[in-house]
Amino acid sequence: MARKEGGRASSDADDLACSPLQAVLLADSFATNFRPITLERPKVLLPLVNVPMIEYSLAWLESVGVEEVFVFCCAHSGKVKDFLDSSQWTKKQPSSAFSVTTIESRDAISAGDALRVIYGHGVVRGDFILLSGDTVSNMSLKQALHEHKERRKKDPLAVMTMVINHSKPSSITHQTRLGNDEIVMAIDPETKQLLYYEDKVDQLRQFLSLDKALMADNPSLCLHNDKQDCYIDICSPEVLSLFTDNFDYQHLRRHFVKGLLVDDIMGYKIFTHEVRSCYAARVDNFRSYDTISKDIMQRWTYPLVPDVRYFGNFSGIKLDRQGTYKAPDVIQSRSAQIGPFSLVGSGTTIGDNSHIFNSIVGQGCTIGRNVCIQGSYIWDNVTIEDDCKINFALVCDGVHLNAGVVLEPGVILSFKVDVGKQFVVPAYSKVSLLPQPSMQDSDDELEYAEGNSAVNDNPSITSMVYNGEANLMPSSLDAEVLNTSKASIVGAYIWSGGEPGLEDEWKHSIAPIPIEKLNEFFLDHSFDFDESNQDVVCLPPSGELQPDSGSVGFDDDYRDSADFEKEVEATFLRAFTGVDQDNVIIEINSLRLSYNMSHADCAGALFYSIMKSAYDSPHSSQRELLSNTAKEIDKWKNLLKNYLRSKDEEIEVIMKLEEMCLESALDFSPLFTTILNRLYEKDIISEDAILTWAEEKEGADESDKIFVKQAEQFIRGSSCKVSAAKSCDLE
Repeated sequence: MARKEGGRASSDADDLACSPLQAVLLADSFATNFRPITLERPKVLLPLVNVPMIEYSLAWLESVGVEEVFVFCCAHSGKVKDFLDSSQWTKKQPSSAFSVTTIESRDAISAGDALRVIYGHGVVRGDFILLSGDTVSNMSLKQALHEHKERRKKDPLAVMTMVINHSKPSSITHQTRLGNDEIVMAIDPETKQLLYYEDKVDQLRQFLSLDKALMADNPSLCLHNDKQDCYIDICSPEVLSLFTDNFDYQHLRRHFVKGLLVDDIMGYKIFTHEVRSCYAARVDNFRSYDTISKDIMQRWTYPLVPDVRYFGNFSGIKLDRQGTYKAPDVIQSRSAQIGPFSLVGSGTTIGDNSHIFNSIVGQGCTIGRNVCIQGSYIWDNVTIEDDCKINFALVCDGVHLNAGVVLEPGVILSFKVDVGKQFVVPAYSKVSLLPQPSMQDSDDELEYAEGNSAVNDNPSITSMVYNGEANLMPSSLDAEVLNTSKASIVGAYIWSGGEPGLEDEWKHSIAPIPIEKLNEFFLDHSFDFDESNQDVVCLPPSGELQPDSGSVGFDDDYRDSADFEKEVEATFLRAFTGVDQDNVIIEINSLRLSYNMSHADCAGALFYSIMKSAYDSPHSSQRELLSNTAKEIDKWKNLLKNYLRSKDEEIEVIMKLEEMCLESALDFSPLFTTILNRLYEKDIISEDAILTWAEEKEGADESDKIFVKQAEQFIRGSSCKVSAAKSCDLE
């Protein structure tokens, strides 16, 4: 058969289609956000819910059909290579379509350098996926790849597709739930082309400046601050050559993306693909480490969850009620308690009267008696003696906490640190056996240092020698603590918080933001808004801009209730594990402002979370379910009442109960009237709200009157009470 002739573009497209799908995985973040831990172990090998981060990235790449992965190693490259050599990824059968190859360079100090090294090896032959080894996702790439390839056929200048998703930042802290600063993007609503990208927004100015040419050249664009960059990119081979031609490109976003967007000569284009019903996020700091860990525990990342055999080191972990995971060989005292959304790894023992709430414990740990662990991450082979209290802290492998130790929120204990008896480690302390390196270049993408970096010998950083031994005490501790403790951190250094960008360590900590900080933010935000120039148009959550428009219009249809309810539930779960209710109220208020929601929306979302916690509690009968519900309502009624400002909010609560009975929690259906009565007795809803709800159902279909009929007798009694009250008022 004679070969058909075709144009050059068609031939290139065919070659592209025949090329195996490749990926470049950066096993170095070229940043210092996880120091001091990453001085001893590469970030991609740090455990995320007891599994090395890179396992999630490789498992996802295999699931989306990638055939060749090139892992770029720089810092601790030997450890990364040793891990991969002994893992399932390099032991695939010859017939396997998935291969992992490491590429090493000790000279790279940025992502740009890494991509230039990849280009030099000449291994990339077509479109490829670019991501970091700290990425967790369960999204399908089929649609994004299809869109990218179709665009490439029509326009060879379309060199990259960025994956983004929806994530509203807090209107108070201007941070996303992952602890990242909000990003502003301008996107063409029709083509999805990225037209503007800014990840360093000046919040104090209260406005954003756009180039007039951007408005003139684009008939319409949507300006967003409600998108999150997933740092998953579909790239053409030209991306690598662009990095090679431009040595100024160091940072992927700050230099490369912004550089292409303002380059009028070459005309290269970047497009976006938004994911909606799946998960994609990157572990960028300790707060995102905490958030993504919780998302994995709550199964947003399915099938990449602890009880699914997806990783090579699967240890038979089972999922129990209330989101509790436990390995089969855990030794747990009868009086010990493992609370909701907690995981305990293989070979761990838990002593009498110890409590673990909303925490992850690794393998081979020994936990003594009367220990309380809340909102924390305990890695492998950690020894925790009796009477220790650990609150929202991270404890690395081999750490030894002697009896009575207290870890305050935000503490990071690096590998093999030994903390003496009764010692209180102050909030946000970072403790390591390695001294703190001297200050590096403050530019994020150039902050790369191996463990042999220069040491800062400032005594205020390395602390002082105590009792003539190598027992180092923090210089910032209160004198009263020192006098009463008579303990130390053996041979370790408490790092200074004076590094560039670490002044506000609490912003990126695994600990909840302190209430006093939220209050400060709230007051500052209110003041800035009141004092700002009222003629200046503030950035909307998401609005479409026209070239001739004089203002930015708010999108009235922007009501992503599903995301809002998820955020409120996550906030409520923190209260469920002991976070102060005042703090929860401030966080929910912040979410209300961020999502432009009403008090009724808050009331409905919070009531849903309360009822869900009751439903998720162990029960084997309707009586037990009703008992759980009564306990939860009694416990959280004061929190809920903060959002019941009027009859409208009370009706929203009734409608949310009705919705749950019909859709998500059918076991509540026969208990509707009893629960309604409980809400009335606890002064959560009034007779007026109940009667108004019933009246609004009068013209509805019979299918919408199910619960009105079930509660008919109760409603009649409420009506009599209201009539009697009105009669007394008339007299």
